[in-house]
Amino acid sequence: MIAYINYIMKTCTVTKKGSLVGGGYSNRTRATKFNPTGKKRKYTNLQKKKVFVPELGKSIKIEVSARGFRTMKKNGIYKTLKKARMVK
Repeated sequence: MIAYINYIMKTCTVTKKGSLVGGGYSNRTRATKFNPTGKKRKYTNLQKKKVFVPELGKSIKIEVSARGFRTMKKNGIYKTLKKARMVK
């Protein structure tokens, strides 16, 4: 049960994206409708980074998806983290 709780919390803090369930069917399975493959959970591409915020004058450790880093690069670190309510 503890491992299940850890997987629930694996969401991006910036984009709020979590995991998805994807089904895997091969082309042969589609043709014959025989022996379907099971569903598989796909997790977000989370990265642990230490980011320096110049407005605060300190570094913050965050776990953000690759898309979240692109958002931070585009809009600015402080503005993005403030919108995500990670800093005040």
